[in-house]
Amino acid sequence: MINILLIEDDLELNKGLTFDLENEGYNVYSAISVTRARELFKEKKIDFIIVDGNLPDGDGFDFCKKIKYEYRIPIIILTARNMVNDELAGFEAGADDYITKPFQLSVLYKRIQVALRNYGITKRKMRFDDGHLIIDFEKIKASVDDTPVELTAKEFKILNILISNEDSVVTKSQLLEKVWDNDGKYVDEHVVAVSINRLRNKLENEKFKYIKTMYGMGYLWKPEV
Repeated sequence: MINILLIEDDLELNKGLTFDLENEGYNVYSAISVTRARELFKEKKIDFIIVDGNLPDGDGFDFCKKIKYEYRIPIIILTARNMVNDELAGFEAGADDYITKPFQLSVLYKRIQVALRNYGITKRKMRFDDGHLIIDFEKIKASVDDTPVELTAKEFKILNILISNEDSVVTKSQLLEKVWDNDGKYVDEHVVAVSINRLRNKLENEKFKYIKTMYGMGYLWKPEV
């Protein structure tokens, strides 16, 4: 799965874009400031960046320039700054594309695809198979020792997030935000613990363990035999 870092300080737009991009099959890490974006970039394996031109604690153009100076990664500047000199400044900062607001989602999707193709980045096949447990995220199927396992949509999403971040701890709040945030009702962290326990009961046994609790932090996908 391709990891996108979305930097947008408009909370409603940020939330909506995150939801739409994840429905397109991307994994999205969202930030509303340059400070948080830098933290996420260091913590996560980021494949693609979408950044607003104006942010509360910095300039998206400057952020783009600094990332491009050190890393080979596709970046789209998504901004309300629609003057020609702004667009030129974006490309001078190293942006691979420049999209002005308002915009069509279909256009954004296509430009993301083009930028990824130009960098030779393809979607990673999301499939886990250790001979005991098989999880196929494309077919939405799972099995243990060749016996099908019934998983809910939320359980697949939790597993997708954990496996996509195999080397990083995923916090309860991150799972809440990505899995339950669009339910339209209040849920607390207890529901995460309950869901994790259900997954363990369905996938694990005395010999095979997959989800490790990092006390005071969250959960880690760490297969143990």
